[in-house]
Amino acid sequence: MINKKLIEEKLSKVIYPGFTKSISDFGFVKDISATNNRIDIYLDIPSSAPEIEAQLHEEIHKRISLLGDLEINIFIAKPKIPKETSSHGKNVLPAIQNFIMISSGKGGVGKSTTSVNLAIALAQQGKRVGLLDLDIYGPNIPRMMGIEGKQPVFLGNKIKPIVAHNVQVMSIGSLVERGASLIWKGAMVTQAIEQMLEDILWNKLDILLFDMPPGTGDAQLALAQNLPVTAGICVTTPQKVALDDTVRSMDMFTQLHIPIAGIVENMSGFICPDSGKKYDIFGKGTTKPLAENYHTEILGEIPIEPAIREGGDSGLPITVLAPQCETSKRYQTIAAKIWEIALKINEEGGANNEKIQPTIF
Repeated sequence: MINKKLIEEKLSKVIYPGFTKSISDFGFVKDISATNNRIDIYLDIPSSAPEIEAQLHEEIHKRISLLGDLEINIFIAKPKIPKETSSHGKNVLPAIQNFIMISSGKGGVGKSTTSVNLAIALAQQGKRVGLLDLDIYGPNIPRMMGIEGKQPVFLGNKIKPIVAHNVQVMSIGSLVERGASLIWKGAMVTQAIEQMLEDILWNKLDILLFDMPPGTGDAQLALAQNLPVTAGICVTTPQKVALDDTVRSMDMFTQLHIPIAGIVENMSGFICPDSGKKYDIFGKGTTKPLAENYHTEILGEIPIEPAIREGGDSGLPITVLAPQCETSKRYQTIAAKIWEIALKINEEGGANNEKIQPTIF
Protein backbone atom coordinates (compact mmCIF):
# COMPACT_ATOMS: atom_id res chain seq x y z
CA MET A 1 0.00 0.00 0.00
CA ILE A 2 1.30 3.45 -0.95
CA ASN A 3 1.73 5.84 1.93
CA LYS A 4 -0.90 8.59 1.52
CA LYS A 5 1.14 11.00 3.63
CA LEU A 6 4.01 10.77 1.15
CA ILE A 7 1.62 11.73 -1.64
CA GLU A 8 0.36 14.69 0.39
CA GLU A 9 3.95 15.75 1.03
CA LYS A 10 4.75 15.70 -2.70
CA LEU A 11 1.58 17.65 -3.55
CA SER A 12 2.46 20.28 -0.96
CA LYS A 13 5.44 21.19 -3.16
CA VAL A 14 3.38 21.69 -6.34
CA ILE A 15 3.13 25.46 -6.76
CA TYR A 16 -0.06 26.78 -8.35
CA PRO A 17 0.94 28.52 -11.61
CA GLY A 18 1.45 32.25 -11.21
CA PHE A 19 1.58 32.15 -7.39
CA THR A 20 3.99 31.32 -4.60
CA LYS A 21 1.64 29.02 -2.67
CA SER A 22 1.09 25.34 -3.34
CA ILE A 23 -2.13 23.63 -4.39
CA SER A 24 -2.28 22.20 -0.86
CA ASP A 25 -1.94 25.64 0.74
CA PHE A 26 -4.83 26.90 -1.39
CA GLY A 27 -6.95 23.87 -0.48
CA PHE A 28 -7.30 22.78 -4.10
CA VAL A 29 -6.54 19.12 -3.29
CA LYS A 30 -9.95 17.63 -2.51
CA ASP A 31 -9.20 13.92 -2.29
CA ILE A 32 -6.47 11.31 -2.71
CA SER A 33 -7.10 7.63 -3.38
CA ALA A 34 -4.21 5.14 -3.27
CA THR A 35 -4.70 1.42 -3.98
CA ASN A 36 -1.94 -1.01 -5.02
CA ASN A 37 0.04 0.85 -7.69
CA ARG A 38 -2.74 3.28 -8.64
CA ILE A 39 -3.07 6.82 -7.34
CA ASP A 40 -6.13 9.01 -8.02
CA ILE A 41 -5.80 12.71 -7.21
CA TYR A 42 -8.82 15.02 -7.27
CA LEU A 43 -8.35 18.78 -7.59
CA ASP A 44 -10.80 21.68 -7.71
CA ILE A 45 -9.16 24.80 -9.20
CA PRO A 46 -10.58 28.29 -9.91
CA SER A 47 -9.27 28.60 -13.48
CA SER A 48 -10.65 27.13 -16.71
CA ALA A 49 -7.46 27.97 -18.64
CA PRO A 50 -6.11 24.81 -20.35
CA GLU A 51 -2.49 25.85 -19.82
CA ILE A 52 -3.02 25.90 -16.04
CA GLU A 53 -4.41 22.37 -16.15
CA ALA A 54 -1.53 21.21 -18.34
CA GLN A 55 1.10 22.68 -16.01
CA LEU A 56 -0.50 21.04 -12.98
CA HIS A 57 -0.68 17.65 -14.72
CA GLU A 58 2.99 17.87 -15.65
CA GLU A 59 4.21 19.01 -12.23
CA ILE A 60 2.12 16.49 -10.27
CA HIS A 61 3.20 13.59 -12.50
CA LYS A 62 6.83 14.63 -12.13
CA ARG A 63 6.71 14.72 -8.33
CA ILE A 64 4.50 11.67 -7.70
CA SER A 65 6.49 9.48 -10.11
CA LEU A 66 9.45 9.88 -7.75
CA LEU A 67 7.60 7.48 -5.41
CA GLY A 68 7.95 4.60 -7.86
CA ASP A 69 6.40 2.96 -10.92
CA LEU A 70 2.81 4.06 -10.41
CA GLU A 71 -0.38 4.64 -12.39
CA ILE A 72 -1.18 8.30 -11.72
CA ASN A 73 -4.63 9.68 -12.51
CA ILE A 74 -5.41 13.35 -12.01
CA PHE A 75 -9.01 14.59 -12.06
CA ILE A 76 -9.41 18.36 -12.21
CA ALA A 77 -12.71 20.13 -11.63
CA LYS A 78 -12.73 23.66 -13.03
CA PRO A 79 -15.23 26.36 -13.99
CA LYS A 80 -16.71 26.49 -17.46
CA ILE A 81 -15.62 29.24 -19.84
CA PRO A 82 -18.12 32.07 -19.34
CA LYS A 83 -20.71 33.05 -21.88
CA GLU A 84 -21.82 36.48 -23.04
CA THR A 85 -23.88 38.70 -20.79
CA SER A 86 -24.16 42.42 -21.36
CA SER A 87 -22.59 43.35 -24.68
CA HIS A 88 -24.35 41.49 -27.53
CA GLY A 89 -21.34 39.22 -27.95
CA LYS A 90 -18.74 41.98 -28.07
CA ASN A 91 -15.66 41.24 -25.98
CA VAL A 92 -12.50 43.26 -26.48
CA LEU A 93 -10.69 41.20 -23.79
CA PRO A 94 -11.30 37.55 -24.72
CA ALA A 95 -8.39 36.25 -22.59
CA ILE A 96 -10.24 37.28 -19.40
CA GLN A 97 -12.92 34.97 -18.08
CA ASN A 98 -15.04 37.12 -15.76
CA PHE A 99 -15.74 40.85 -15.52
CA ILE A 100 -17.13 42.34 -12.31
CA MET A 101 -18.36 45.94 -12.22
CA ILE A 102 -18.15 47.47 -8.74
CA SER A 103 -20.37 50.52 -8.62
CA SER A 104 -22.03 52.96 -6.23
CA GLY A 105 -24.79 55.51 -6.55
CA LYS A 106 -22.74 58.20 -4.84
CA GLY A 107 -19.15 58.89 -3.83
CA GLY A 108 -17.69 58.43 -0.37
CA VAL A 109 -19.28 55.09 0.45
CA GLY A 110 -16.05 53.07 0.24
CA LYS A 111 -16.32 51.68 -3.28
CA SER A 112 -12.58 51.84 -4.00
CA THR A 113 -11.74 50.35 -0.60
CA THR A 114 -14.14 47.52 -1.35
CA SER A 115 -12.68 46.99 -4.84
CA VAL A 116 -9.12 46.82 -3.55
CA ASN A 117 -9.80 44.40 -0.72
CA LEU A 118 -11.99 42.11 -2.81
CA ALA A 119 -9.33 41.96 -5.53
CA ILE A 120 -6.68 40.99 -2.99
CA ALA A 121 -8.99 38.49 -1.28
CA LEU A 122 -9.69 36.79 -4.62
CA ALA A 123 -5.95 36.62 -5.34
CA GLN A 124 -5.33 35.14 -1.89
CA GLN A 125 -7.87 32.45 -2.79
CA GLY A 126 -5.82 31.46 -5.85
CA LYS A 127 -7.52 33.41 -8.63
CA ARG A 128 -5.64 35.33 -11.29
CA VAL A 129 -6.99 38.81 -10.66
CA GLY A 130 -6.89 42.18 -12.35
CA LEU A 131 -8.12 45.54 -11.03
CA LEU A 132 -8.86 48.40 -13.42
CA ASP A 133 -9.50 51.82 -11.89
CA LEU A 134 -12.08 53.52 -14.12
CA ASP A 135 -12.85 56.30 -11.67
CA ILE A 136 -11.51 58.85 -14.14
CA TYR A 137 -12.06 61.95 -12.00
CA GLY A 138 -10.91 60.50 -8.67
CA PRO A 139 -8.46 57.61 -9.14
CA ASN A 140 -7.51 56.40 -5.65
CA ILE A 141 -6.38 52.88 -6.49
CA PRO A 142 -2.65 53.71 -6.94
CA ARG A 143 -2.35 54.99 -3.35
CA MET A 144 -4.48 52.19 -1.91
CA MET A 145 -2.50 49.47 -3.71
CA GLY A 146 0.87 51.00 -2.81
CA ILE A 147 1.87 51.81 -6.39
CA GLU A 148 1.61 55.59 -6.24
CA GLY A 149 4.50 57.07 -8.22
CA LYS A 150 5.26 53.80 -10.03
CA GLN A 151 5.31 54.13 -13.79
CA PRO A 152 3.85 51.36 -15.95
CA VAL A 153 5.98 49.80 -18.66
CA PHE A 154 5.08 50.74 -22.23
CA LEU A 155 5.61 48.21 -25.01
CA GLY A 156 4.99 50.21 -28.16
CA ASN A 157 1.45 51.51 -27.85
CA LYS A 158 0.55 48.94 -25.21
CA ILE A 159 0.79 49.20 -21.42
CA LYS A 160 1.75 46.47 -18.97
CA PRO A 161 -0.26 46.59 -15.74
CA ILE A 162 1.57 47.07 -12.45
CA VAL A 163 1.54 44.05 -10.13
CA ALA A 164 0.80 44.69 -6.44
CA HIS A 165 -0.22 42.12 -3.82
CA ASN A 166 -0.52 39.47 -6.59
CA VAL A 167 -3.06 41.63 -8.43
CA GLN A 168 -2.51 43.18 -11.88
CA VAL A 169 -3.46 46.84 -11.52
CA MET A 170 -3.96 49.76 -13.87
CA SER A 171 -5.37 53.22 -13.22
CA ILE A 172 -5.67 56.49 -15.06
CA GLY A 173 -3.90 57.85 -11.97
CA SER A 174 -0.76 55.98 -13.07
CA LEU A 175 -0.87 57.59 -16.50
CA VAL A 176 -1.33 61.27 -15.65
CA GLU A 177 0.63 63.67 -13.49
CA ARG A 178 -0.14 63.36 -9.78
CA GLY A 179 -2.87 65.77 -8.75
CA ALA A 180 -3.78 66.69 -12.32
CA SER A 181 -7.49 67.34 -12.87
CA LEU A 182 -9.16 65.74 -15.87
CA ILE A 183 -11.79 68.14 -17.15
CA TRP A 184 -13.31 65.84 -19.71
CA LYS A 185 -16.69 65.74 -21.39
CA GLY A 186 -18.64 62.49 -21.59
CA ALA A 187 -17.38 61.55 -25.06
CA MET A 188 -13.78 61.92 -23.87
CA VAL A 189 -14.48 59.65 -20.89
CA THR A 190 -15.96 57.02 -23.20
CA GLN A 191 -12.98 57.24 -25.55
CA ALA A 192 -10.50 57.00 -22.67
CA ILE A 193 -12.19 53.89 -21.29
CA GLU A 194 -12.36 52.20 -24.69
CA GLN A 195 -8.67 52.96 -25.26
CA MET A 196 -7.67 51.63 -21.83
CA LEU A 197 -9.56 48.42 -22.49
CA GLU A 198 -7.74 47.93 -25.79
CA ASP A 199 -4.26 49.10 -24.81
CA ILE A 200 -3.58 47.31 -21.51
CA LEU A 201 -1.63 44.05 -21.86
CA TRP A 202 -3.35 41.94 -19.21
CA ASN A 203 -2.09 38.44 -18.68
CA LYS A 204 -4.77 35.77 -18.77
CA LEU A 205 -7.08 36.43 -15.84
CA ASP A 206 -9.77 34.49 -14.06
CA ILE A 207 -11.47 37.71 -13.03
CA LEU A 208 -11.10 41.44 -13.71
CA LEU A 209 -12.67 43.92 -11.29
CA PHE A 210 -13.63 47.43 -12.37
CA ASP A 211 -13.66 50.24 -9.82
CA MET A 212 -16.26 52.46 -11.45
CA PRO A 213 -16.91 56.18 -10.99
CA PRO A 214 -19.87 56.90 -8.72
CA GLY A 215 -23.24 57.33 -10.37
CA THR A 216 -24.68 56.02 -13.63
CA GLY A 217 -23.14 57.58 -16.70
CA ASP A 218 -20.80 57.33 -19.64
CA ALA A 219 -18.22 55.08 -17.95
CA GLN A 220 -20.76 52.42 -17.03
CA LEU A 221 -22.37 52.47 -20.45
CA ALA A 222 -19.02 52.32 -22.29
CA LEU A 223 -17.94 49.31 -20.25
CA ALA A 224 -21.20 47.42 -20.78
CA GLN A 225 -21.05 48.04 -24.53
CA ASN A 226 -17.48 46.73 -24.86
CA LEU A 227 -17.45 43.72 -22.53
CA PRO A 228 -19.78 40.91 -21.49
CA VAL A 229 -19.97 42.04 -17.87
CA THR A 230 -20.49 38.94 -15.75
CA ALA A 231 -22.07 40.71 -12.78
CA GLY A 232 -22.40 43.99 -10.97
CA ILE A 233 -21.89 44.78 -7.30
CA CYS A 234 -23.31 47.81 -5.52
CA VAL A 235 -21.48 49.36 -2.58
CA THR A 236 -23.51 51.48 -0.18
CA THR A 237 -23.82 52.53 3.44
CA PRO A 238 -26.96 51.95 5.52
CA GLN A 239 -27.72 55.67 5.36
CA LYS A 240 -31.00 56.32 3.53
CA VAL A 241 -29.45 59.12 1.47
CA ALA A 242 -26.85 56.66 0.13
CA LEU A 243 -29.52 54.04 -0.52
CA ASP A 244 -31.56 56.51 -2.58
CA ASP A 245 -28.60 56.72 -4.96
CA THR A 246 -27.94 52.97 -4.79
CA VAL A 247 -31.38 52.36 -6.27
CA ARG A 248 -30.20 54.17 -9.39
CA SER A 249 -27.17 51.87 -9.69
CA MET A 250 -29.35 48.80 -9.28
CA ASP A 251 -31.72 50.12 -11.94
CA MET A 252 -28.75 50.77 -14.23
CA PHE A 253 -27.66 47.12 -13.94
CA THR A 254 -31.20 46.05 -14.74
CA GLN A 255 -31.44 48.27 -17.83
CA LEU A 256 -28.08 47.06 -19.12
CA HIS A 257 -29.03 43.45 -18.32
CA ILE A 258 -26.04 42.97 -16.06
CA PRO A 259 -26.77 40.32 -13.41
CA ILE A 260 -26.64 41.80 -9.90
CA ALA A 261 -24.31 39.76 -7.70
CA GLY A 262 -25.37 41.64 -4.59
CA ILE A 263 -24.80 44.57 -2.28
CA VAL A 264 -21.84 45.28 -0.01
CA GLU A 265 -22.97 47.32 2.97
CA ASN A 266 -19.99 49.42 3.99
CA MET A 267 -19.63 51.42 7.22
CA SER A 268 -22.04 48.92 8.74
CA GLY A 269 -21.72 49.98 12.36
CA PHE A 270 -18.75 50.99 14.48
CA ILE A 271 -17.46 48.62 17.14
CA CYS A 272 -15.79 50.57 19.92
CA PRO A 273 -12.35 49.02 20.57
CA ASP A 274 -12.52 50.00 24.26
CA SER A 275 -15.92 48.59 25.15
CA GLY A 276 -16.76 46.28 22.25
CA LYS A 277 -20.12 48.02 21.95
CA LYS A 278 -21.52 48.49 18.45
CA TYR A 279 -22.85 51.85 17.33
CA ASP A 280 -24.97 52.00 14.17
CA ILE A 281 -23.79 55.44 13.09
CA PHE A 282 -25.35 55.31 9.62
CA GLY A 283 -28.44 53.33 10.55
CA LYS A 284 -29.36 49.66 10.39
CA GLY A 285 -31.68 47.34 8.51
CA THR A 286 -32.13 49.64 5.53
CA THR A 287 -30.27 47.60 2.90
CA LYS A 288 -32.21 44.34 3.16
CA PRO A 289 -35.48 45.63 1.59
CA LEU A 290 -33.47 47.05 -1.33
CA ALA A 291 -31.77 43.69 -1.91
CA GLU A 292 -35.09 41.87 -1.77
CA ASN A 293 -36.67 44.33 -4.21
CA TYR A 294 -33.98 43.51 -6.79
CA HIS A 295 -33.99 39.76 -5.99
CA THR A 296 -30.41 39.80 -4.81
CA GLU A 297 -28.56 39.55 -1.50
CA ILE A 298 -26.37 41.44 0.91
CA LEU A 299 -22.96 39.94 0.20
CA GLY A 300 -21.52 41.21 3.46
CA GLU A 301 -21.42 43.98 6.02
CA ILE A 302 -18.13 45.78 6.57
CA PRO A 303 -17.87 47.75 9.84
CA ILE A 304 -16.06 51.03 10.38
CA GLU A 305 -12.56 50.16 11.53
CA PRO A 306 -9.50 52.45 11.75
CA ALA A 307 -7.28 49.74 10.23
CA ILE A 308 -9.26 49.93 6.97
CA ARG A 309 -8.44 53.61 6.60
CA GLU A 310 -4.85 53.11 7.70
CA GLY A 311 -4.38 50.28 5.19
CA GLY A 312 -5.81 52.33 2.34
CA ASP A 313 -3.59 55.30 3.13
CA SER A 314 -0.43 53.21 3.49
CA GLY A 315 -0.86 51.03 0.41
CA LEU A 316 -1.33 47.93 2.56
CA PRO A 317 -5.07 47.18 2.49
CA ILE A 318 -6.49 45.45 5.55
CA THR A 319 -6.60 42.08 3.77
CA VAL A 320 -2.79 42.36 3.59
CA LEU A 321 -2.16 44.34 6.78
CA ALA A 322 -4.29 42.16 9.08
CA PRO A 323 -5.47 39.09 7.17
CA GLN A 324 -6.78 37.35 10.30
CA CYS A 325 -8.93 40.19 11.61
CA GLU A 326 -12.72 40.01 11.43
CA THR A 327 -13.02 42.58 8.64
CA SER A 328 -10.51 40.72 6.45
CA LYS A 329 -12.44 37.51 7.00
CA ARG A 330 -15.60 39.27 5.87
CA TYR A 331 -13.89 40.41 2.69
CA GLN A 332 -12.75 36.83 2.12
CA THR A 333 -16.30 35.58 2.53
CA ILE A 334 -17.64 38.19 0.10
CA ALA A 335 -14.92 37.32 -2.44
CA ALA A 336 -15.81 33.62 -2.23
CA LYS A 337 -19.50 34.46 -2.75
CA ILE A 338 -18.68 36.59 -5.80
CA TRP A 339 -16.72 33.74 -7.35
CA GLU A 340 -19.53 31.26 -6.74
CA ILE A 341 -22.08 33.69 -8.21
CA ALA A 342 -19.90 34.21 -11.30
CA LEU A 343 -19.68 30.44 -11.78
CA LYS A 344 -23.44 30.12 -11.44
CA ILE A 345 -24.08 32.92 -13.96
CA ASN A 346 -21.73 31.25 -16.44
CA GLU A 347 -23.39 27.89 -15.83
CA GLU A 348 -26.78 29.40 -16.59
CA GLY A 349 -25.50 31.08 -19.74
CA GLY A 350 -25.23 34.66 -18.51
CA ALA A 351 -27.83 37.34 -18.90
CA ASN A 352 -30.34 37.67 -21.69
CA ASN A 353 -28.57 39.53 -24.49
CA GLU A 354 -31.83 41.11 -25.72
CA LYS A 355 -31.28 44.13 -23.54
CA ILE A 356 -33.58 46.98 -22.71
CA GLN A 357 -32.06 50.08 -24.22
CA PRO A 358 -30.98 52.42 -21.40
CA THR A 359 -32.31 55.93 -21.25
CA ILE A 360 -29.47 58.26 -22.32
CA PHE A 361 -29.71 62.02 -21.91
